[in-house]
Amino acid sequence: MFFLTSLVVLAVGFWLVFAVVGTVLKLVFGIIGGMFSLVATILGAAIGGVAMLAVAPVIALALLPVLLPVGLLALIVWAIARATRKPDVVVMPR
Repeated sequence: MFFLTSLVVLAVGFWLVFAVVGTVLKLVFGIIGGMFSLVATILGAAIGGVAMLAVAPVIALALLPVLLPVGLLALIVWAIARATRKPDVVVMPR
């Protein structure tokens, strides 16, 4: 019985040691992976920002035929609203 108990304690001890080692390795690789992810996110945002600055004028020129009538309509509505507004009353101090 003592021998069987010793084997069980030894097996549980090995299991506990390997579980602790696995937990530590998972934590370390998780931190390293998180750092790589953070660096990749920053690098991707920088490269994406530069690409967006390079492509934005081309996109603006491509959208000009669509946005020009909308802009003109908004300008007409603004001009009508401004023309039909009552004039502001200015009170002069005496």
